[in-house]
Amino acid sequence: MGKAPNLSISPEKAYFIVSKARQSDLNAIGSELANDANDDDAGYGVKDQSKDADRSELSGFIRGLNVDEQIDLVALMWLGRGDGDLDNWRDLRAEASRIHNNRTASYLIGTPMLADYLEEALSQFGKSLEDFEQHL
Repeated sequence: MGKAPNLSISPEKAYFIVSKARQSDLNAIGSELANDANDDDAGYGVKDQSKDADRSELSGFIRGLNVDEQIDLVALMWLGRGDGDLDNWRDLRAEASRIHNNRTASYLIGTPMLADYLEEALSQFGKSLEDFEQHL
């Protein structure tokens, strides 16, 4: 295979989304575990609020991306999920562009394993989370 296609979304933005999606997933798991461990509702809602805040921040960030960045993000998720490979990136991106609408953030956030899919796709572009974390 030749050179990887260019992305409209920067790896930094994509990895920010990976990081926030993981944080939201971890808070959701922590909330479920805390609720399972407590028979009473004394602590109920505390971690749920942090999960909602994470999702709200993530949703706002995705909605703030331009259309090309949102399209790339959907195509990256599909690539990481195994719906295609770099050789048919243009087809994945064209399909993401065709179906693009104002619910992109909800669609992505509602996708189980979003962070894993994005990280996998970015690795196919030669990018790694470790490279991103070094810039923090």
